[in-house]
Amino acid sequence: MRVAVIGAGVAGLVTALELAERGADVALYEAAPELGVAAASWLAGGMLAPRCEAESADPAIVAPGLAGIDWWSRHVPDVARHGTLVLAPWRDRADLARFARRTQGHERLDADAIAALEPDLAGRFADGLFFAEEAHLDPRRTLEALAERLRERGVALHFGRRVTAADLDHDRIVDARGIAARPELPRLRAVRGEMVLLRTNEVSLSRPVRLLHPRSPIYVVPRADGLFMVGATMLESDDDRGITLRGTVELLNAAYALHPAFAEAELVETGAGLRPSYADNLPKVTRSGRVVSLNGLYRHGFLLSPAMAAEAAAEIFAETLKDAS
Repeated sequence: MRVAVIGAGVAGLVTALELAERGADVALYEAAPELGVAAASWLAGGMLAPRCEAESADPAIVAPGLAGIDWWSRHVPDVARHGTLVLAPWRDRADLARFARRTQGHERLDADAIAALEPDLAGRFADGLFFAEEAHLDPRRTLEALAERLRERGVALHFGRRVTAADLDHDRIVDARGIAARPELPRLRAVRGEMVLLRTNEVSLSRPVRLLHPRSPIYVVPRADGLFMVGATMLESDDDRGITLRGTVELLNAAYALHPAFAEAELVETGAGLRPSYADNLPKVTRSGRVVSLNGLYRHGFLLSPAMAAEAAAEIFAETLKDAS
């Protein structure tokens, strides 16, 4: 069976790989000239944190999210299974207590336990939460690894090709274009997110740290070579401009609150993107004729793409069997 996947963000790449592994003849089409251009997943934090996300999201994401960690560990290198640390300044300790009540699978830490996990944070926080099951990855290296896996399987990757289903003669088509698919999926809405990338050798972290804040929680995710991704603001907006001054200040203030050495960090990159979301912030697989749409991953692109790709593939192969019977 010939299947075309439109969109080379994390959802499209994972779905293409899932289909190829099930034996489909897959081709992938992406309007951008190269991997990562204009993709929300290129700006992602790469946290695989279903327990933490359940604090504000539907608990239904936990089981597929935990399974997704195993999927990523099997398919790409350098998945760091070091857990997640959740902290709050003393003035916001009530937020930490609320976070603990609304989540499961965590261990309460005192100052000594925090220092044992993250020595550079010694003496800075009195208590925290540790979610040992969680993991993180570098989104950009991961997207590149997925593209390489697809090439190894003989999947043709067509960049710089803006196509619609009407342009393609494949047996089935997967539309994974994210917010670009809104003309066909009018229930989609955009949730704007902003991030900064910092570099410093004065701070070392082994795992993502979420710093609770009255307006929105900010996370700091370590990457290789002294890089730290700090994200992410959330705003109900279609504004696709670059990062705002307010967003930049919020993110940099959070990094400084976590550790003052970030004040001397190099500001390597800033970015802003639009997350595709449905009203309930849960992704959906829908079908219209030969087109299967996978969309609405909100802030859970890396976390839930494996589960949603499996659902899309199951829909495609089930329909193929039905057609053959």
